[in-house]
Amino acid sequence: MSTVSYSQCPPSSTDTMASSVAAPSLPHRAISTIRAGGIQGGTAVPHTPTRTSLPSVAAFGSPSSLRADDDLIIVELGSRKIRVGFAGDSAPKRIATFGPEQQRRVGDFRAWDPAYRSDWRARSAGFPWGFDYELWRLDIRGQDLGLMGDRLERELRDAYTRFLLLDSKPRRVSLVLPPTIPIPLLSTVLDTIFHRFQAPSISLLSSPVMAALAAGTRSALVVDLGWHETIVTGVYEFREVHSWRTVRAGKMLTEETYNFLVSAIEGPRSQVRSRGDVQRDIVSFAECEEVATRLLWCNRRSKSPAEEVTEGLPTLHEQDESQDESETTDPAEDTTSIAINLNSCEPPRTLQIPFSQLAEPCETVFFENRLAPSCFDDHELPVHLLIYRALLQLPMDVRAMCMSRIIFTGGCSNVIGLRGRIFDEVSLLAQERGWDPVVGRGVEQYRTNPKLNRNSKPPNRPAAGDGGPAPIVVQQQPHGPPPGSTPSDGGGGGGGEESGGAPPAATFNPADARPEEDQVERMIRRERGDDDHHHRPPPARGALRAVDSLGPWCGGSMAAQLKVPALAVVDRDLWLQHGVAGASRPGDIDVKAHHQQQQRHSVGAGGLIRGQGGQPGAWTLGIWGVV
Repeated sequence: MSTVSYSQCPPSSTDTMASSVAAPSLPHRAISTIRAGGIQGGTAVPHTPTRTSLPSVAAFGSPSSLRADDDLIIVELGSRKIRVGFAGDSAPKRIATFGPEQQRRVGDFRAWDPAYRSDWRARSAGFPWGFDYELWRLDIRGQDLGLMGDRLERELRDAYTRFLLLDSKPRRVSLVLPPTIPIPLLSTVLDTIFHRFQAPSISLLSSPVMAALAAGTRSALVVDLGWHETIVTGVYEFREVHSWRTVRAGKMLTEETYNFLVSAIEGPRSQVRSRGDVQRDIVSFAECEEVATRLLWCNRRSKSPAEEVTEGLPTLHEQDESQDESETTDPAEDTTSIAINLNSCEPPRTLQIPFSQLAEPCETVFFENRLAPSCFDDHELPVHLLIYRALLQLPMDVRAMCMSRIIFTGGCSNVIGLRGRIFDEVSLLAQERGWDPVVGRGVEQYRTNPKLNRNSKPPNRPAAGDGGPAPIVVQQQPHGPPPGSTPSDGGGGGGGEESGGAPPAATFNPADARPEEDQVERMIRRERGDDDHHHRPPPARGALRAVDSLGPWCGGSMAAQLKVPALAVVDRDLWLQHGVAGASRPGDIDVKAHHQQQQRHSVGAGGLIRGQGGQPGAWTLGIWGVV
């Protein structure tokens, strides 16, 4: 069998001559010249074409892979609920609540057993009331922080896989936290997210500041009617000024609802529930919370401050024409029976409670008007009194901005009529007491005694009524002399007005005088392009006003979408290396954050070495403090 060997044969002289003659006559480029890079002449050897540039791998990936690089997860953490979603969305994708059903394993069907539901007292024995429905408590003594981390991981992983539809790729997380969360709880949350979800960095945002941002204001008085506490925070130019707290919140409202239901079952002489005695509970926690969420309401004042001083025509309330005016009743006097089914008590029963009595728990918990203010401790002040004292303690310029931007947030703010009642109570306190922090019988005597009051009028003038406004000094503003006349013309003495016929001097109040124009504000308006006829109105200040907000989660989503720098940013490598003990002092947050940002942006030769010099690993927990 003969073998044939293939070898490259040189082209013949005839082919070479034909190609050299035909090449100049081609009106276009041949394929051989394109592949050869435009080399004219020489031998055309077949070869594989070279690829000058390779397209990006991401160009052939799915659209989800492109979005994953920009995904920023916003997590609002509360003691009863967590909200999870993407940055830039108007609402969270998942709102998870904590309860006993969350702790069931796969294949556990005891919830459908009738004996399991009736045995709720034995399951709750040895734990505080409502322990299974809380993620964390402010009193961390005896609290299992590891269990808290596991429950948080379970909810976050369920939200990631079922609602956000995310894979296991690490993503940055922004936490919206209340300013009163203890450091051990914050450390547990950061450990869970860094170890279980491999987040490269976590940004910490404050709930009151984000609530003010979601309302479209830079300054506000944020009233968070939460579960454990009601927190009143003054925010000025996106900075927290001070916070005040009271225990009159959702948990106390649920306990008062329990006492209200027990008194309806056993009578008004029934004993108040003692904490820790779960075996003697008559109604379960779940049913008390359902009644407090769906049925309770807050009654208005008998005469609100807005109704006392009315200008113009009264407001006409819309109602059905076929309904007689005599048939409409005040909700406070409505005696319509409301049926409440209770299945946890033994035996199960149905209560018939008048509608007007369902406002008593809110009246007792949030206001407590039966007692004097001196009877309360600092941690149990009524909500309206706490707000009024918070405004008194703020500086004058901060108070003028915050009192016109009062924001109500939290779960208890959804109780019908509660926000309007709190606002009316604060307005009434401001009208009665003013903004003087000193109150008492001596102050009233000082104001009413003309001998001690320096601002009182002289005896030859009619004095103002008791409690009336301060006297106004009226000055005479003489008109200028007519042109061409001398000051001596016109005569003197008291008969000058009768003989000369000149108009009488106009009276004016110095308080009504037009202020001088600020040159700095004029320059700012000129740079903005606002002229004197179309300038922007001044911001509202100095008057009580309530403002609606979209909530802290929406504020955090907006801040992350707009690339607003967070209050504190914790990197995963630094946290795994030092833990919570590596945080710096909160007083150095602005200087160190700016210094660290400038170091990271250095991109010259040896920029990484310069970035690691100076203060290596400087980070802080912001307003949440330092160990």
